[in-house]
Amino acid sequence: MMPIHPTQNVLAAALTTALLLSLAGPVRAADAAAAQALAKRSNCFKCHAIDKAKEAKPWKEVAAKLKGNPDAQAKLVKHITTGPKVKLDDGSEEEHPIIKTKNQDDIKNLVDWILSL
Repeated sequence: MMPIHPTQNVLAAALTTALLLSLAGPVRAADAAAAQALAKRSNCFKCHAIDKAKEAKPWKEVAAKLKGNPDAQAKLVKHITTGPKVKLDDGSEEEHPIIKTKNQDDIKNLVDWILSL
C-alpha cells in the first residue's frame, strides 16, 4: 500500500466539500430592498419593525425564535399567506393580514430576509 501524501488529504477534503456544497443547491441571499418594498406595500410596518416592538413582535425576534427550525421558512410563508389569528402584545387577537402578492419568489425573498435578521 502506498503512503498518502498530505497534499492528497487536502485535495480530497476540498473535493468532498465542493461536492457537498453542490448537492445543497444554490445559496441565494435575500434581496433586502425588494423584501422591504413588499413589506411596505403590504403595510407590514404598521405592526412590525425590524428590531423594536410595536403592536407585533420585531422581525429580529421572529428570526431568533425560528433559528435552527428546519420548517422556519414554510411556517413563515404559511403565516403571511393564510391570515391566521395572532395574539398581539396587548393581549388582543386579530387575523394577520395576508401579504399583497401571489408571486412565490417575492414571498420567499421576504421570508428569507426576515429569517436573515
